[in-house]
Amino acid sequence: METIKAIMTRRSVRSWTNEPVTDEERKIILEAAMNAPSAADARPWHFVTIDDPEVINQFTELGGTEMLSESTFMVMVCGEESKEIYPGFWPQDCACSAQNMQLAAHDIGLGCVWVAIYPLEERVQVCRKVLGVPESITPFALLAMGVPNEVLSPEERYENNRVHSNKW
Repeated sequence: METIKAIMTRRSVRSWTNEPVTDEERKIILEAAMNAPSAADARPWHFVTIDDPEVINQFTELGGTEMLSESTFMVMVCGEESKEIYPGFWPQDCACSAQNMQLAAHDIGLGCVWVAIYPLEERVQVCRKVLGVPESITPFALLAMGVPNEVLSPEERYENNRVHSNKW
């Protein structure tokens, strides 16, 4: 898939079949994640892969996350502040990594949805508890994915009034 087409057609998929995500697909997604840009190439990220339904179901009560029970593969993106070269950039770096995963999943035919974790402290603590994430690492985003059980049409989202040239 061409890059622009992937960007323009990617949608947040919240319904999946029970077909598992293959090892090859998982590797592609994680390789894409680790090829994201990061400030000073610090790469302050870690990833927890989740495919155990009992673990997945522990995330269905975060609020608006009931659909996660259908996911066959999830990735928790975490940031390690101590890896930063320029302090304060780890959330941006992790966001780039998460976006790469969404685009990679879309490109290989998987559906994906981003569930915000950071900076919602209650969600951060749930993730720490469920996954055993150490205090020195911050859960940032949960990406749930699988073989889509829905087809969503691309949306036109361009808004010219949001573009400012040379000054506001």
